[in-house]
Amino acid sequence: MAGGMPIIVLNQNTKRESGRKVQLGNIEAGKTVADVIRTCLGPRSMLKMLMDPMGGIVMTNDGNAILRELNVKHPAAKSMIEVARTQDEETGDGTKSVIILAGEVLSVAEQFIHQQMHPTIIIAAYRQALEDVISDLKNKIATPVDVNNKEEMIKIVKSCLGTKFISKWMDLACGIALDATSTVAIEENNKKEIDIKRYAKVEKIPGGLLEDSKVLKGVMVNKDVTHPKMRRRIENPRILLLDCNLEYKKGESVTNIEISQETDFSKILKLEEEYIEKICNEVIALKPDLVITEKGVSDLAQHYLVKANISVLRRVRKSDNNRIARACGATICNRTDELKEEDIGTGCGLFEIQKIGDEYFSFITDCKNPKACTILLRGASKDVLSEVERNLQDAMNVARNVMVDPYLVPGGGATELALAQALNDRAKSITGIHQWPYRAISRALEIIPRTLIQNCGANPIRTLTAIRAKHAQANNTSWGIDGTTGQIVDMKSFGVWEPLSVKQQVYKTAIETAILLLRIDDIVSGVKKQDALNAPSSAPAPQASEGPEP
Repeated sequence: MAGGMPIIVLNQNTKRESGRKVQLGNIEAGKTVADVIRTCLGPRSMLKMLMDPMGGIVMTNDGNAILRELNVKHPAAKSMIEVARTQDEETGDGTKSVIILAGEVLSVAEQFIHQQMHPTIIIAAYRQALEDVISDLKNKIATPVDVNNKEEMIKIVKSCLGTKFISKWMDLACGIALDATSTVAIEENNKKEIDIKRYAKVEKIPGGLLEDSKVLKGVMVNKDVTHPKMRRRIENPRILLLDCNLEYKKGESVTNIEISQETDFSKILKLEEEYIEKICNEVIALKPDLVITEKGVSDLAQHYLVKANISVLRRVRKSDNNRIARACGATICNRTDELKEEDIGTGCGLFEIQKIGDEYFSFITDCKNPKACTILLRGASKDVLSEVERNLQDAMNVARNVMVDPYLVPGGGATELALAQALNDRAKSITGIHQWPYRAISRALEIIPRTLIQNCGANPIRTLTAIRAKHAQANNTSWGIDGTTGQIVDMKSFGVWEPLSVKQQVYKTAIETAILLLRIDDIVSGVKKQDALNAPSSAPAPQASEGPEP
């Protein structure tokens, strides 16, 4: 106040919240997002039905898919949704766990903020707890796994799929996920590279039964041969992949040609024909059985290729072409005059075209050592297929994580309870005010088993007390909850395991997000809106001076 007048620093329209109110608001937002997801955890999970703005329906219990469709306003809730996306991109599984855990870690901080404890003290304790959690995970709880043992691997993928829609067709789905992941795995310079996104394509064809779904030892594309006389089934084909037109080159922009004599026109046509004949002869010289190009093939070129008994697929997507190249060992060529014998792919056992429903599909299968594959999904409707595809992506990601980092931790909330017990024991040796937030993390970790118990309708207090007593004894780190019945079981014999990399990522992301949101003590909103309000009034001014000068 200067001379009784208030000084206004921020604009009138700007809304500002600061201090404790912001932190409590952020905690509330985090808890609300976690509550949306909570019923989707575990084998007894519920589905959510979401309407998008276009009127389409999404039915899923995949954490990331649900949050992606939500339209939230609160900035803290937006950052929580971002967290689920990060988790999904990084490990493909654990999206629900990470949101529930982050919400709970924020929730346990609420009492300390009410008690006037400074957020930096809470954050320091949380950081310490996170470091201890990660080191305990790796050193005390994780067990190595043999990646080549198929039964072990199927168990791991099963624990991921147990909570999903596809759990009825568990064995089929596990087989598909493992086959696809091991197919696309390649080792270069002692480094494993498993690129599921590019080389394991999921093709959804409505109709048929879910049991008809399978992994093809090769690639399938939604194309038919360009000419009816071409062969539609070829055994052991020689495949040539092109990235160029098999038609006369057109000018990049508008091209004009002036003709003075009528014979010139026939000359130009002849040049076109000769050019097409030349490139076709260059292709035919290598004696391929099947030519696949990403661009167009003119009628004349088709005529020459049919005469040479060569089948052609045209306008194939670049990503599909790359998959075919990896499956049959061909090289994609950019010019026909540089073709060599080694560019031909001979690794494919069968090319055939099948009609499924109303459409024709080209199958390039029975490859000798395919490093790319297509997963063919059949099912009742588009919605079912989309959900199955999401489930399979998660399963393949889990298989990939285990192949890259072959360590497992027990599932069913056992890991969280073991870590909670370890943190509780350690909290006794911490002196001063830090021990309370440190201990709060151990309480927050119990939200995962508690939610599992709640979702299957058992009594959370009794079950948690009983399981805490189990974990208080030495070497009992693998006792967890059977998510279907709510009983206490030993995960080693029950066979529910999760990849270490997923769990590590869940804890890191959840606690770090909570730390980030607790550090915020000021939210200023309405900054952009003000600019938008000013802009229209100032914009029309220059228009008055436009036009011819007097």
